[in-house]
Amino acid sequence: MKKIEAIIRKTKFEDVKEALLAADIEWFSYYDVRGEGKMRQERIYRGVMYSTSSIERVLMNIVVRDKNVEKTVAAIEKAAKTGEIGDGRIFIIPVEDTIRIRTGERGDIALYNAEQEK
Repeated sequence: MKKIEAIIRKTKFEDVKEALLAADIEWFSYYDVRGEGKMRQERIYRGVMYSTSSIERVLMNIVVRDKNVEKTVAAIEKAAKTGEIGDGRIFIIPVEDTIRIRTGERGDIALYNAEQEK
């Protein structure tokens, strides 16, 4: 199992969500986050200078079976890419174990219902 963390543009979240659902990745969590990048900008609004180097992003956490890692990453990459600086990052992290609290199931089976497996 792997945990995929993707930091994406806030404006691309709906596209990425739809791409993941189309790839049969139905469970993920997400958070609004802010981050710093290489770009350093300041803008003037009504005579006051504001720093715009702090960027709003969405952090997505997805835990998938090993067999679903590549299709998950491909869906995120395709949907989140604009070709501009600041498209984001994807991190792939090993997951040692998963436990479904309700049933006590462990491992891959805890991620998905067995009756859905084909």
